[in-house]
Parts: sequence; C-alpha cells; structure tokens
Amino acid sequence: MGSVLDGVARELRVGGLTPFTSIDFPGRLSAVVYVQGCPLRCGYCHNPHLQQRRAGTAMRWAHVLDWLERRLGLIDGVVFSGGEPTVDPMLGQAIGQVRALGFSIGLHTAGTHPRRLQALLPDMDWIGLDIKAPLDDLAVYDGITGIRGSGIHAGACLQAVLDSGVAYEVRTTAHPLWLDEPALLKLAQGLVRRGARRFVLQIARSTAQQSAPIVPDYPSPAAMRQLTGLFEHFSVRQA
Repeated sequence: MGSVLDGVARELRVGGLTPFTSIDFPGRLSAVVYVQGCPLRCGYCHNPHLQQRRAGTAMRWAHVLDWLERRLGLIDGVVFSGGEPTVDPMLGQAIGQVRALGFSIGLHTAGTHPRRLQALLPDMDWIGLDIKAPLDDLAVYDGITGIRGSGIHAGACLQAVLDSGVAYEVRTTAHPLWLDEPALLKLAQGLVRRGARRFVLQIARSTAQQSAPIVPDYPSPAAMRQLTGLFEHFSVRQA
C-alpha cells in the first residue's frame, strides 16, 4: 500500500503561485504556477530559490488544482513557469488536469528537455521560449547557463515550437556583461534563419547573483533598428 508521501511524489512539485496576471500569457488573464527545479544556473536568474529540485514543497498540487477550479470564470488561462517546468515528469498530467477544467494553457520554458516539450505541444495554447545566447555559439551558451549541451537542447526545442504551429514568443534576457551587441545581433539573425518571427528583448537591469549596472545605450539605436527590421513582431521589455 502506498503512503501519503508516495502520492505527493507523483504530484507536480509546486514552488509558488501567482493568482492573477495580465502580462504572462498574451491576451489572457491568467494564474501562474511555478514548478520547482531547474537544471540551469544562469547568473541573472530571478528565481534562484526554485532551482533546487526538492522532494517536498510547501504547496500541494492537489490544493492548487482545487483552487483553480474555484477560479473558473475569473481567469482564462494557467501558465506553467519555474524554475523550469519541463524538468517535472508530472507536468503533462498536470496540464491535462487543468485543460480538463476548461483553462487555456501557457508555458514558460528555457528549452531544456526537447522530448518532453515535444510531447506537450499538442496541449499548448502559447509558449514563451527563452533563448540565452547565439545558438551557433555553444561555448557562449553553455557559459551563460553553466550547463554543457544546453544550447543544443534549446535549439531542438526552438525548432519543435516553430514546427508545431503553436503561438509563441522567443525572448532573450540581455545585458552587455554576458551578451555584447555583436553577440545579440548574431543571436537574432540565427533565430530568423531558423524561422522565428516573434522576438522579445528583455533588457536586464539587475540580477540575483551579480550586479548588472544600467547601460543606457544598450542596445544602441543602430542595433535596435536592425532588430526591428529582422522580425515581424519585435518588442522590448525590462527584465
């Protein structure tokens, strides 16, 4: 007979919850479920407390699901974020449960698990995919994430998303401490060659693990003009 802890182990590991947001899922009022665990170690991570994959978390998925059921008619969608949500093998089951309630599904991912993402795509309504560096410069990519092979996985996830037809945005958190202007433009040009048409540049102002001073002229006006011309949809936000 299984124990209560066995049941918890088979649940999505929830690291936090935002009950209402209008900015994390374009066009939809949503809740955000933060999944515990991330294999990457990016120096600018805003949620380092979610990096460790803990056996027990303060918030039970069963309780979150009950709460979501009471939110029907108040919000339109649920976004799974992190951490890195695809690290959790129970993510697919959790998405199915939320979709069965009638919610649209959004996903924030850094593209760490291509096979899992591929399996999830039929249940997705929108994906925000983080690309950290030029995908054809794997040494730089792995230097930012701290994980060998992360650029290869991200490239495979990008192609899967683009081939799926699911609505998406590709976004990059940028600062000259880790992406100088030539590298940023190289990244963007590589995305276009792979077929990306929507790109959001997130300008970093501060980081959790290091100081990132404000650089008023980054990217330069000339670089911004190039970026704007590369994509059908291009926007800038502050990270």
